[in-house]
Amino acid sequence: MSTQGRPLEGKVAIVTGAGRGLGRAEALELAANGARVVVNDLGVASDGSGADEGPAHEVVARIESAGGEAIAHFGDVARWDDAGALIARAVDVYGELHILVNNAGFSRDRMIFNMSEDDWDAVIRVHLKGHFCTSRFATAHWRDRAKLTGGSTYGRIVNTASEAFLFGPAGLANYAAAKSGIVGLTVATGHACGKYGVTANVVCPRARTRMNSEGSLGALFAKPEQGFDTYDPANVAPVVAYLASPAAGHINAHVFLAWGNQVSLIGAPRVLETFTSDGRWTAQGLRDGVGAYLAERDGVSTSFAAELPGI
Repeated sequence: MSTQGRPLEGKVAIVTGAGRGLGRAEALELAANGARVVVNDLGVASDGSGADEGPAHEVVARIESAGGEAIAHFGDVARWDDAGALIARAVDVYGELHILVNNAGFSRDRMIFNMSEDDWDAVIRVHLKGHFCTSRFATAHWRDRAKLTGGSTYGRIVNTASEAFLFGPAGLANYAAAKSGIVGLTVATGHACGKYGVTANVVCPRARTRMNSEGSLGALFAKPEQGFDTYDPANVAPVVAYLASPAAGHINAHVFLAWGNQVSLIGAPRVLETFTSDGRWTAQGLRDGVGAYLAERDGVSTSFAAELPGI
């Protein structure tokens, strides 16, 4: 690998769920920018010691063949001990940790009236708890480092959410709830840890993954026979690498939508209208005020996702 144009030279990064799809593209991009990468994915071993084969090893081999440094870690990020071992593995091998990219997740599509308790628990566990567990151990490490170095260190968290947290797809109540939780977790983490030199941001990718390449969305995300591949996961990876870089140190607690050749900054929810009454509201008053206001407007125009590009 060339030594020029490598803003992450000397940095150590963890990417969860990095054996395939988005995580794989992000791990390769971070390595291309100079980072040493811990490639986390589920595997035969859960103690981080490694498995004989699997997609994580393939990503490591790809990075090493290009002249980079990487190791595989096999563990479930939603298991407390595995998450702690993942952070410790990076520090033990490379002496430090600078970047955490949380990507691991999956979906179980069900309409809310058909969703089982396990459908709900499994998706919330892997996405939301998985993001929390790794973030908890990483931020504890960075806080300790900051105290040792005079109050500041270098830490970057890039979490993976989805537009689903805004527009709530009908068959993805569990997924939408998990992604909404990830946004709240990330913003709160950024606010809590900014003083230590740690930033936390969210990327909502539109990209082709195993979750959307099958079923009703398969045709939309299909790879074109020629021309620009809008939904290639590699289109999102540079956004992650940038947010992990020193140049993005002033960007904290933000949410980005990334797809194709577009990056959009998603703002906080805004107040559309405020209604007041002379004292306590009544049902009749609410009907005449709030109800009448919404009845006069198209339902989409007042939804969270109305202004997102491509919606």
